[in-house]
Amino acid sequence: MRTKLLISLFIILGLLAACAERNPHPMDMSVAVRNAGTKADHEALAEHYEEAAKEMQLKADEHKRLLSQYESKSYIYGRRALDLQSHCRGLINAYEKAAEENLELANLHRQM
Repeated sequence: MRTKLLISLFIILGLLAACAERNPHPMDMSVAVRNAGTKADHEALAEHYEEAAKEMQLKADEHKRLLSQYESKSYIYGRRALDLQSHCRGLINAYEKAAEENLELANLHRQM
């Protein structure tokens, strides 16, 4: 019982840490978007969003490699293997969605 509680706690903490890491914007993007008026401003925003999308895709790819390891060598990880696989799948989905959203924002700013 205690082991399951500790595993659950680590999974929750891992997910919280992953969510905290998803913020690829070191600046206040709402101010930057609001103040964008020229083509150059929108181009800079588009480049920023494309860079963020690349970072998110790199993280997704890293977790795909980890997932492959957890699937192919699950005997090493014992009962934790399924939890680790599930965790990686969740992170892969989150990072890929974030990458798609950043690319959509980049395309919108390129059209402005």
